[in-house]
Amino acid sequence: MSDLDTTLGPEDKENASTEKPIPTPTEVPTPTPPAPIPSEITTPGTPVKAEKPKDITPGSTKPPSSSPTEPGDTDTPSTAGIDPLALEAASAFGRLDADGTVWVKEAAGERKVGQYPDELPEVPLELYVRRFLDLQAQVDLAETRLQNLNVKDIDATIDSLKKALEEPMAVGDLDALRTRFDALKEAGIQRKEELRKQREEDKKQALAQRTKIVAMAEKIASQDPARTQWKQSGQRLRDLLEEWKNAQRRGPRLERSTEDSLWKRFSSARTTFDRHRKQFFSQLDAQQASVKATKEDLIARAVALQSSTDWGATAGKYRDLMEEWKKAGRASRRDDDALWARFREAQQVFFDARSLASQRVDAEFADNLVAKEALLSKAEALLPITDLAKAKAALREIQEEWDASGKVPRADINRVEKRMRAVEQAVRDAEDSQWNRSNPETKARAEGLVGQLESIINELEVQIESAKKRGDAAKVKEYEENLAARRAWLNQAQQAADEES
Repeated sequence: MSDLDTTLGPEDKENASTEKPIPTPTEVPTPTPPAPIPSEITTPGTPVKAEKPKDITPGSTKPPSSSPTEPGDTDTPSTAGIDPLALEAASAFGRLDADGTVWVKEAAGERKVGQYPDELPEVPLELYVRRFLDLQAQVDLAETRLQNLNVKDIDATIDSLKKALEEPMAVGDLDALRTRFDALKEAGIQRKEELRKQREEDKKQALAQRTKIVAMAEKIASQDPARTQWKQSGQRLRDLLEEWKNAQRRGPRLERSTEDSLWKRFSSARTTFDRHRKQFFSQLDAQQASVKATKEDLIARAVALQSSTDWGATAGKYRDLMEEWKKAGRASRRDDDALWARFREAQQVFFDARSLASQRVDAEFADNLVAKEALLSKAEALLPITDLAKAKAALREIQEEWDASGKVPRADINRVEKRMRAVEQAVRDAEDSQWNRSNPETKARAEGLVGQLESIINELEVQIESAKKRGDAAKVKEYEENLAARRAWLNQAQQAADEES
């Protein structure tokens, strides 16, 4: 088996030629000068029939005839499987002399390629033509597959064909076949150059790809540990490692020194990332342990306060604890959630107790509120004041009952106190007005007061309308109470002015 046989593959060799076993001649390893060609068997271009030469004499080098070495040759034509035209064309380059020697015609002259020592087959040149056609098929196949071969296979194919075509024991147009081989060899050189350039380009791209992988790994490793998303970054590094492995498996090999240098950088980036991650989580564990201890202390202090009935002062202390809690930072997610639940529970005990106490007090104060609102109605009924002495006496009785009625709910304190102050102020204003009636300057002041009160009343009316549009019921109520007081004062001022006039 030739070297080319191992290169082309079994299916290609099977198609290269189909050869029927025929008698095997004795091959000649080295060429010798051609012998004279007997006229009866040397017609070029026609197959030579197996016919024993008539001029063989005793002592001739040709041995006695013998039967064919392969059974069945006499029943089946020996040219089976060969195109008759191809057989005829190839046979034109060979001849058979009287002693059974086979010659092939080449540009350098005739060359002996074999000899039949025994009986000649039916077509003596068929074996040698088959060999030529096999060589030709190998050249055809090499030309067809050249673009699909790598550099190593191209060299192996060229070397194998070169050896096979040096002095093949075959009959056919070997010179034309060698010319095709020379062209094939040149095409192989060009193809190897193309492959070399392609390989260089592939290596350049592979180097760029590997360098990019390394640069991305180094970028990940250089992140600020405090801002690094460790899960995502760790997964990205694993993905980059898979990209590196795929590039090694599928891409072209880089120079050893270059690949080692890149791998060293990539490995160093991964090591740096792992070291930063371990340091970060070690520090985080220590920090979270400290936060946990701080919050445990805050919880203990919150529990100690939860039974206090000093509602105002204790509520302030809980606000201070909350500020400390916010400044303490965060423990681990699981611990922090559990700590916060305990802290809130400790606070809730106190605030639930305060709420319950407030509800009891509000229930008690609600009755007081009803009484004071009734007193307010009596006080406001004194306005406008027509009889100052009777109004003062009635107001004193109302004030005594007011003080004796007790506290009202916190939400109502300001409202009821403002209404009572307004009545008290109206009485004082009436008293001052009466006292000043004899004063020569009273008239002027009374008139000025009327103008001021009218201005204030107009402004209050505008404010009431504005508050109604905003839907601010509290402000509407406040402005209306002030308006009632100012109108009472206006009436008094107008009466004083009328009296003076």
